[in-house]
Amino acid sequence: MATSCLLPCIAVLFLAACASASRQLPLGPNHGDVPNDFSHVCDPSRFRQQGLDMDEFAYCDKSLSYQVRAKDLVDRMTLDEKVQQMGNSAKGVSRIGLPKYEWWSEALHGVSNVGPGTHYDNSVPGATIFPTVILTAASFNQSLWKNIGQVVSTEARAMYNVGNAGLTFWSPNVNVVRDPRWGRITETAGEDPFVVGTYATNYVRGLQDVEGAKDPLDPNSRPLKVSSCCKHYTAYDVDAWQGVDRYHFNALVSEQDMLETFNRPFEMCVKNGDVSSVMCSYNRVNGIPTCADPNLLKGMIREEWDFHGYIVSDCDSIEVMVDGHKWLDDKGDDASAQTLKAGLDLDCGNFYPDNLKSAVLKGKVKEAEIDRSLNYLYVVLMRLGFFDEIQQYKSLGKGDVCTKQHIALASQAAREGIVLLKNEGGTLPLSSATKLAVIGPHANVTWSMLGNYAGTPCRFVSPLDGLTTFGQVLSVVDHVMYQQGCVNAKCDNDSMIFQAMEAAEDADATILFVGTDLSIEAESLDRTSLYLPGYQTQLINQVAASSKGPVILVIMSAGGVDIQFAKDNEKIRSILWAGWPGEEGGLAIADVIFGGYNPGGKLPITWYKNEYVDQLPMTSMPLRPVDSYPGRTYKFYDGPTVYPFGYGISYTNFTYELTSSPHSLLFNLEPRQQCYPQNYTNKNQGSQCPAVIIEHSECTYFVNVEVTVHNVGTRDGNEVVMVYSAPPPGIDGAPIKQLIGFQRVNVAAGQNVKVNFSFNVCDSFNIIDAAAYNLLPSGAHKILVADKSVTLEVRFDY
Repeated sequence: MATSCLLPCIAVLFLAACASASRQLPLGPNHGDVPNDFSHVCDPSRFRQQGLDMDEFAYCDKSLSYQVRAKDLVDRMTLDEKVQQMGNSAKGVSRIGLPKYEWWSEALHGVSNVGPGTHYDNSVPGATIFPTVILTAASFNQSLWKNIGQVVSTEARAMYNVGNAGLTFWSPNVNVVRDPRWGRITETAGEDPFVVGTYATNYVRGLQDVEGAKDPLDPNSRPLKVSSCCKHYTAYDVDAWQGVDRYHFNALVSEQDMLETFNRPFEMCVKNGDVSSVMCSYNRVNGIPTCADPNLLKGMIREEWDFHGYIVSDCDSIEVMVDGHKWLDDKGDDASAQTLKAGLDLDCGNFYPDNLKSAVLKGKVKEAEIDRSLNYLYVVLMRLGFFDEIQQYKSLGKGDVCTKQHIALASQAAREGIVLLKNEGGTLPLSSATKLAVIGPHANVTWSMLGNYAGTPCRFVSPLDGLTTFGQVLSVVDHVMYQQGCVNAKCDNDSMIFQAMEAAEDADATILFVGTDLSIEAESLDRTSLYLPGYQTQLINQVAASSKGPVILVIMSAGGVDIQFAKDNEKIRSILWAGWPGEEGGLAIADVIFGGYNPGGKLPITWYKNEYVDQLPMTSMPLRPVDSYPGRTYKFYDGPTVYPFGYGISYTNFTYELTSSPHSLLFNLEPRQQCYPQNYTNKNQGSQCPAVIIEHSECTYFVNVEVTVHNVGTRDGNEVVMVYSAPPPGIDGAPIKQLIGFQRVNVAAGQNVKVNFSFNVCDSFNIIDAAAYNLLPSGAHKILVADKSVTLEVRFDY
């Protein structure tokens, strides 16, 4: 069966079947309806209506730069007026023609109804809700990531035009998954900082870039489709675990881990994505609240990374500093002064509006500091067209939300992210099952597929709906038997298991849907165990033991779960991980199960055994092994796992050929450039020039790698080519390996595809040492792809 997916063949039939379903939301009429009287601030008729002459306000003079215009606007305000623009709900200043503005909207994987800046109503009742980020990340498809951002920003801009949304969206979450218990794994792109940063760059570009616009010489004049925000900066990944919460947690982090892991995605987001906002987090880092640390905000984000935008607090973070951390025993005006001077431009909350005037009058902070932050804020709004309008988006309206193309992309994203973990005897794809048992607490879910920071979807397709529709359209299933097995994901009792067993006894094939939801892992809710909740394991084992036909297990979770028992159970022939797959999840899962789509996703996180989390507290921040604590992520942990990072199989088989050129690089050191020592596990190991500091080097050396992917099976398929580098052996504290490149390719059955990579040696073969130096070590580096490797010898001439 073709792997181009069956969805195009049955979409019309499914839409017809769903047309009368109460869960489907109506789609809007043609776009263009703009209920607001004025679409932008600098409209002469708007000023006339307020008794003002727009020509008297230089901030509306398009011939001037945004910086000059923003300064004119800010200079017209009194201190009282200025501080009222410093919270997320900016009050505006009617006497100078400035309207109010709500800064807080969210768009993590679709336009969300979280935050006061966005709402749904009869005009726009829903938006396209994509899979949660962790599943989309599993596709390892950079063009898909950007395309999703483009669709989300189109719908956001359309909703802005009809008065249902703002233009500033505080997404994405670019924190790295350090610990498998973290409740917010669903929001992130996984455990590898390079992957997270690459995802952020593409999603931000999709949200922000104005199609067809050229990058100007001055980045502060680059137009924005919507404004994106990379959060939560930094070292934030403890929400609520065994009495420790994010409002009180002090993350003790080495500079090595900050540079190598925690800050890298943010740096990529700023430098490569040109994001227009960064949000600081609730926690402290090494004793200092992130929102009050001038080294992190002014020093690193704005100066070192050359940031063009505004820095915003996580909501009520300044209040958390005062009441939670009790930092320096500051009161409201002290804390507001500290954060403003550190570089925090906007408060999500009321602390700035309530306290900054007092801080200025008491001499704790200069009014010019407020002016500086307001200038950053209004330059971003000008880039967004809030003042002048961007013509190419003027016509967007409710007809541009929930389009067929957008819904189809949500289906594609879910299909591409689904990971096949087990498939004994080629059980999948399922070719026929006269009687199909569909069992489990997630078999007929809808809202649980959306995860958090979601809005109201265009429609829902549950797994049960998807399987029933596919089975009927393909004439491979005559009868579907549904049993819930548990009331919900918590599965607090076993009272419904017997009926599930009876269904499995009578079925030709059984599909079990289990996993977690936001009652198990979520913001402000970290896990304490990696096992399936409640009686779910018992449900799986007893249904498998009773089943007449093959059992297919579908895990719907954000974080990994310890399902070693199912992996070892011979009755469970196939296992899929489907994450939380968004509004179209049921169709995507059915398309994979019945063979319309050949799964090609790879796990973006390690699935640990539960015994792993018994060995270390969630609050231990080091990535490398420390004392009796094991290392974290695939880069520093080589112990037993259920499934490793990057794992995922297919309905077909792939083999690789790997070549690279050159195999040896000789670096000529700059005049007066020094060799740098390395610590080795073997004291007798080493060379006369062990390493050089990259900052002191001209990094013009590239290694080209060509990978030939052969599809040696009988089905077309997608494969994610993942290229790692491994440092020379014996360097103390070096990662086991690190991902340096990836591409997703489609390879027809019996054919091959050549995939080419070009790696800058300093970016891809570097290590961060214990002193936080970014080094290029000499010696034999390895380039790894699947089971293939080539050696790259790096030497220095000095």
